[in-house]
Amino acid sequence: MEQERFYRRFHDSTDLVHFNVKVRETDLDIGARKILVEEALELVRKYRREIEAYTRKVPGFLTSLKPLSCRPNAPSIIKEMCLAAEKAGVGPMAAVAGAISQYVGQGLLAFTREIIVENGGDIYIKSNRDRIIGVYAGESPLSGKVGIKIRAGDCPMGVCTSSGKVGHSLSFGKADAAVILAPNTILADAVATATCNLVKAADHIQDAVDFAKGIDGVAGVVVIMEDRLGAWGKVELVSL
Repeated sequence: MEQERFYRRFHDSTDLVHFNVKVRETDLDIGARKILVEEALELVRKYRREIEAYTRKVPGFLTSLKPLSCRPNAPSIIKEMCLAAEKAGVGPMAAVAGAISQYVGQGLLAFTREIIVENGGDIYIKSNRDRIIGVYAGESPLSGKVGIKIRAGDCPMGVCTSSGKVGHSLSFGKADAAVILAPNTILADAVATATCNLVKAADHIQDAVDFAKGIDGVAGVVVIMEDRLGAWGKVELVSL
């Protein structure tokens, strides 16, 4: 297994069928009641086309590190990315992984009662039973030792993770993991990036938690750096 995909073992569900869907940079691990590869591929291609077409019209959308106003005729996935970026104070592409997870997950609910879509550590989950999502925090001694219980009654839920030390995504922080829970996975992704950016040292954990909990729509936050952890909100931590 590729090192950057190691965290996928932390959300595997034995009662669901897991399969992989990959289109260029988009690499999804999906858990559903049945194999839905073709349906998922169709959705991924649709939303990638919409995002790529928009970035050709608005080149700054791809590279901006600050929120951008959205064209009135933009597709809904673009509008949601812009709105999430504005709330979090980051560029809209900071929410792209969560956007793909959510839109693909919502589309697949036409074929399955339960769905888990993970895209680069950003998860959209609609489950009829409680689930535990393990937190992968790189070299932190807490990595793989802590999980977050997601209640069925709280679904759909987005669980998005940003790290200054794991993966290829741009980050200005040094947190081992900044995890955001929100009913909107796109918002969770944008806020996870912004929260991670604030953590340059373990002493910054509380400030990062306070920032995340101040954003409307955020349900919970967990920040890990080294051997320290801060949390707030609808977060049920469990020992793994």
